[in-house]
Amino acid sequence: MSLSIKQDIRFRVYLAFTGICVFGLAIVIKAAVIQFKEGPKLKALAKEMHTRFDTLKADRGNIYNEEGVLLSSSIPEFDVHIDFSVIDSALFAKKIDTLCICLADLFKDKTADVYKEQFVRAYEDGEKYYLLGRKLKYYQHEALRSFPIFNKGKGYGGFISEPHEKREAPYKSLAYRTIGVYRDSNVTGLEATYNGELTGENGRRIVQKSTGGTWIPIDGSEIDPQNGHDIVTTLDMNIQDVAEHALLSLLQKYECQYGTCIVMETHTGKIRTLVNLGRQSDGSYAEDFNYAMIPTEPGSTFKLATLISLLNDKMINVDQNVDANGGTITFGNRTMKDSHLGLGVMPIWKAYAESSNTCMARLANEHYANNPSKYIAHLKALHLDRPTGIDLLGERRTFITMPGTPSWSNTTLPWMATGYGVMVSPLHTCMLYNALANNGKMMKPYIVSAIKEYGKVVKQYQPTELTTIGDSAVIAQLRKCTRAVITEGTGKGIESPFYTMAGKTGTAQVADKGIKYTDGVYQGSFVGYLPFEDPKYTICVVIRTKAHSGAYYGGTIAAPVFRMVADKIFSENMGSWSAPLDSFARTSSGRLASSMATARNYRTLLSAVKKPVPTLTEYLNSMMQLTVDSSKNIAIQPAKIYRNLMPDVKGMGLKDAVYMLETCGLQVQVYGKGKVQSQSIQPGSRISKGQSITIQLS
Repeated sequence: MSLSIKQDIRFRVYLAFTGICVFGLAIVIKAAVIQFKEGPKLKALAKEMHTRFDTLKADRGNIYNEEGVLLSSSIPEFDVHIDFSVIDSALFAKKIDTLCICLADLFKDKTADVYKEQFVRAYEDGEKYYLLGRKLKYYQHEALRSFPIFNKGKGYGGFISEPHEKREAPYKSLAYRTIGVYRDSNVTGLEATYNGELTGENGRRIVQKSTGGTWIPIDGSEIDPQNGHDIVTTLDMNIQDVAEHALLSLLQKYECQYGTCIVMETHTGKIRTLVNLGRQSDGSYAEDFNYAMIPTEPGSTFKLATLISLLNDKMINVDQNVDANGGTITFGNRTMKDSHLGLGVMPIWKAYAESSNTCMARLANEHYANNPSKYIAHLKALHLDRPTGIDLLGERRTFITMPGTPSWSNTTLPWMATGYGVMVSPLHTCMLYNALANNGKMMKPYIVSAIKEYGKVVKQYQPTELTTIGDSAVIAQLRKCTRAVITEGTGKGIESPFYTMAGKTGTAQVADKGIKYTDGVYQGSFVGYLPFEDPKYTICVVIRTKAHSGAYYGGTIAAPVFRMVADKIFSENMGSWSAPLDSFARTSSGRLASSMATARNYRTLLSAVKKPVPTLTEYLNSMMQLTVDSSKNIAIQPAKIYRNLMPDVKGMGLKDAVYMLETCGLQVQVYGKGKVQSQSIQPGSRISKGQSITIQLS
C-alpha cells in the first residue's frame, strides 16, 4: 500500500475520532446545561405532570331576613361524565343491566334497554368523557354515586363529577334589585355590597396522578376553604309581597313609567320593604333599577323641609295666617300657581294640608330672600345634600342649587321651597318623614342587621341616629300639619277606620333625562307614618307617570299604594298596637294564630283562651278554619282550600302543615323544630303537583 493511501486512511480515522470527541463533548456540555441550568425547571415540569394544586371552592354565604327566611342561596349543580376506559370488563358485564335500570328509574327519560345499548357502544369505543347529564341536582348526583359501577369512584367506576354553583332566590323576582343577583358578569344589590363577606376564601390541596391516570388527593395537603358569611337583612317578605302587588296594580292601571315603595321602621331606620318596578318594552313591569335611590325633584313632599327651616328659625307658628292670593303669585318674571285655585287667607297648617305652593313659596321668600344661604344650611343639616349612607351600592348624590352659582336667580328660592331646583331620592324623603314620626330623631336607613358565621353572629349592626330635626315644640307643630293632610287636606279619604296616619301628598312636573316640563310627565308621591299617636312605620311611595297621563296627583296614584301596604302592616299586627279581633283567635303573645289547622288543635286553642269549644268529632283530623262573626262569636268550619293555589301554613304545627301541603301535591322539605315560621312559596301563589316547598320551623 502506498504512503499516500495510508496517510489518507489515517486522516480519515483522525477526522472521525475528532468528530466523535466533539460530539461527545457537546453531549457532556448539554447534559451539564440541563443538569445545572434547565434541570430545576424540567424537574418542576415533570412534577407538575404528576402532581398539581386543586382549588377547594368556598361556599358562598346565604342571605336571610331576621325571621330566618332564606332569600338567596347557592345551589350545587353537577355535570357528570363517564370514563369507560377505566371500567373493568368483568365489572361492566356483571353490573351494566342493574346500572341501566337505576338510571332509567332516576331520570325517566329513557328505557333501561336504550341506556344499555348506548353504554355498550361507548364502552367498545373506549370513550373517556361520555356525557351522562348536565346541571344535575344534588339528590340526583348523590343517587348516581351510589349506583353499581359508579360506586367504584373515578379510578375504577369511571364516574367523573364536575360541580358548579348556581345562585338561586327562593322568592324569585321579589326584592330582586335589593337582594341582587350573583353571576360572573353581573353582581348587584346586597350580593354586590356584601360580596366580600359572602364570598369566603378558597382552599386548596395537592393531588397526584396515579398509574391509571386518576388524580388522587395527597393526605395532609388540604388547606380547607373558609366559607362565606351569611347576611341577615331587615326585609320583611310578607310586606314586600303586598307592596309589590299594590304598586304593580297602580302602575299597570295608569301605564306608569316606574314606581318605588319604601317601608322604614320608625325607631330604628330598618328598611322593611324596598320595591322598585319599571316598565319594560313589552309593557310588563320588573325590578330593573333601584329607583328608591335615584334623586329627582320631589315636589310638594319637600315642603316639610321648608317648614322645618322656618320653625327652627322661629320665623313662624303654624297657627299664623298666610295668604294664598287666590292660588297665584309672581316672583320676578315667573308666575307660580296652586293646583287648585281660589285659596285665600288661612292658617299655615291648613296651607300645608292643602299643599299650597303659593303659601310655602311666599313664606320662604319673605324670610330667606335676603339670606338664602341660611335656608340652604338647614337643608344640609337635614342631610339632604349627601347620600343617606344606606348599606346598598348604587346610591347617587343629591343636588341643591347653591346661591352665588350661575343657576341661582331671584326665582330659585321660592321654587325650591316647593320642591323644585333640588333633587333628592325617595329614600331621603322617607328618612326625613321618618324623623318626624320618631319625635325628631333622624335615623340612618339600613338593610343588613347582622353578619353570621355558621349561625353565630360575628357582626351586629345597630340603629344610628344622624341628627335631630327640631325640638318638641317644632315636632308638635309639624305633626299637626301632616295630620291635617289626612283629616282635611289632599290626603283626605285614605285613612282606615281602624288606625290613624299622617303624611303628605306630592305632585311634581318632571324635567330630567331628556324630558321637559312641557312633556307632561309627572311624579306622584305619598309619604306618611302610622299609627299617628305612636308611629311604628314610615311608608314612602313615588310613581312616575307616562306622558300626558290622565292621573298624576300623588293622592290619586301613590296614596292607594300607601293604604294597601299600611293595611297589611296593621292586619299582621306588626306594630304591636291595639287591634280588634277581626279574623282569628289571639295567642298569648298578642299575635294572630294561623288561619287553618285540624279541629283537634283548634279545640285546644279555644280551651286555652277560655272560649266555648264546639263538638266536631267527625272533623277531628280534617283541615278546619276559625271564623269570627260580627258579634265576635267564634266558630269552626271546614277550611276552603283552593286547587292550584298555595295555602298559608304559617303558625301551624309540623303535622298539620305537612298534611295540608302534601294534600296539595307538594314535596315538602322541613328545617327546624316547632311551628311553621315561614314558607318558601307565598300564600296565594300558583302551584303545580310535584313542586317543592321549604318550610322553616321556629
